[in-house]
Amino acid sequence: MLDADFFRRWLTACAAAVDREADRLTELDSPIGDADHGSNLRRGFTAVAAVLEKEAPDTPGAVLLVAGRQLISTVGGASGPLYGTLLRRTGKALGDAAEVDGAGFAEALRTGVDAVAALGGAAPGDKTMLDALVPALDALEHSFGAAREAALHGALATAPLQARKGRASYLGERSIGHQDPGATSAALLFEALAETAETAETAETAEGDASREHGRG
Repeated sequence: MLDADFFRRWLTACAAAVDREADRLTELDSPIGDADHGSNLRRGFTAVAAVLEKEAPDTPGAVLLVAGRQLISTVGGASGPLYGTLLRRTGKALGDAAEVDGAGFAEALRTGVDAVAALGGAAPGDKTMLDALVPALDALEHSFGAAREAALHGALATAPLQARKGRASYLGERSIGHQDPGATSAALLFEALAETAETAETAETAEGDASREHGRG
């Protein structure tokens, strides 16, 4: 089961991943966007990590709602509303439950992804963040690791596509050959999710081993 602490650690890991890759995200954004995707997301997720440390919401849904509101208020351009909507709608779908299982999280996340698609008027294949979000969501029913791999593959697969939505669509065929920065940042969220889950599993295993060892002692 996933509790509020898991989601706080996930979003803190997202902030670290975005900070690490911010320059690369901006580099990807330079030829087809406004060259600010990395700096905008770094500012937003740094603010998310700070507010979660200060407020410490006590349910998974509340964690995501706080994070989503922070992104919308902090991040300029399209990425703030899109990522903010993703987290807020997912959090709203989770409701007030103190814990959620993997299937429940996937179902709530689908609500968030659908909201992003509606907000941007985009679909998979349009060279947007949905090209990473949708395959990752489909793979999430198998494992967090499968979702990470699907998101990464989806992001890489945007390079040969022609953009049909967003700033890059104004370039027409000139957008072909460039990996989409939004899909790339979306893949970072699933990378952080898988790492958070793996860390939690390792800690749980170590705790169980220690308990058994204590019992034998």
